[in-house]
Amino acid sequence: MIKLSLTRTAAAVGGLAWSLTGWAGVASAQPDYGPMVNTTCTYDQAMAAVHAENPMAARYLDASPPNLEFLRVFLASSPDERMNLIRQVEDYPGATEAFPIIQQMFASCHNY
Repeated sequence: MIKLSLTRTAAAVGGLAWSLTGWAGVASAQPDYGPMVNTTCTYDQAMAAVHAENPMAARYLDASPPNLEFLRVFLASSPDERMNLIRQVEDYPGATEAFPIIQQMFASCHNY
């Protein structure tokens, strides 16, 4: 498995969150990570979902190799490893804003 440094991972998630803060609301409750952790979607399905449902997020992802790599690593990981990756970045600035967009991508990617 490809290992990403915590700093690089946080920068990727934080960058995505920063770019989307104007379009995503802040969640007040603990997010449900189940759909993200247990997804059976492939990288291609996830990218198709975000391209269809959130073109702005897709443009940001397409222009950010660290974010694309994080998504690839995340999807290639086991559910336990995915939860560890989420825990590493969930308290970083901007993560709260990014997670709803990422959750939507994983909630619908099975349709693509």
